[in-house]
Amino acid sequence: MANKRVTSFDVAKKSGVSRTTVSLVLNNVPGISIREDTRQRVQQVAKELNYHPDSRGRKLASGKSNTIGLVLRQSHEQVFADALLPQVLLGIEQAATAKGFQVLLKPLEPEDCDGYLHLVQENHVDGIILSGPRQNEAEIIRLHQSGLPVMLMGQLPESNLPFVDIDAVDGSARAVRHLIEHGHRRIAMITNASLEYTSAQQRRSGYLKALAEAEIEPDDSLIQEGAYTPASGYIAMGKLLELSSRPTAVFVASDVVSLGAIRAIKKAGLRIPEDLAVVGFDDIPLADYYDPPLTTIRIPAYGLGRSVGERLMRLVQGESLEEEGVLLESELVIRKSSI
Repeated sequence: MANKRVTSFDVAKKSGVSRTTVSLVLNNVPGISIREDTRQRVQQVAKELNYHPDSRGRKLASGKSNTIGLVLRQSHEQVFADALLPQVLLGIEQAATAKGFQVLLKPLEPEDCDGYLHLVQENHVDGIILSGPRQNEAEIIRLHQSGLPVMLMGQLPESNLPFVDIDAVDGSARAVRHLIEHGHRRIAMITNASLEYTSAQQRRSGYLKALAEAEIEPDDSLIQEGAYTPASGYIAMGKLLELSSRPTAVFVASDVVSLGAIRAIKKAGLRIPEDLAVVGFDDIPLADYYDPPLTTIRIPAYGLGRSVGERLMRLVQGESLEEEGVLLESELVIRKSSI
């Protein structure tokens, strides 16, 4: 027969106190006066019985969920294709765990304007990380103004929401400069996502910045939108290959999207990089195993998650932040797809 689960009643009985006292002590509820010898006795008995209060009890005792929400502005299909998510999520989870919190993952379909509002209204989370914000994120701004701890993984220009992000303009410009330095002038771009997303706008800005520096006139027909998936890269690359004047190089602002672009190039019978050079962005773990290995912009995925998690935990615990935003640097990793 299975061992009986230890409950707070067992701890209370052996400690000679009420179950309420056990809850107050083990959930470390602030502002409650309990004699130190009683507190130590309850803690010792709980340890002897191997008792741990469950999350529901902590929530009732403290009025908090001890959970933060990671809201992804992606469809389920896009989340499944996100090869960087495990590293980012690990960073966030370890930052939260260090403070006794858990992470609730919530994907949002693009048309869902206020899905994260339910997390707050139903008291599921004590703070929110919004990953991949779009231009029209009015609800997250209202939540921030209401006092809810909010952190962006990305940026919302002209808002004062705290954020951690990659300097995507600089990274994208470095990727395109690399192609220019190797003699390319007709350079296409496939974005990581729709230009509704600020990250896509930033990566396009870096592309245009590098072209301007080299006095290369931008051509709108050379810019196609991706949508976080290999399939979107395949379709976008197909459109570029149909142009009467084909590009000699392409900057794909997502390694996952570039997987589809590379397939389209090969299906057209073209060689990489001899006929068409390719540079990606993100340096996902598989990038070194592409055929050919992918030149790309490496971003610190774990560090991004850890930083945004730690900053949100500071807000949840009532601390202030020295700066509104943090920009992390990236680096160019040169492999065989571009040279």
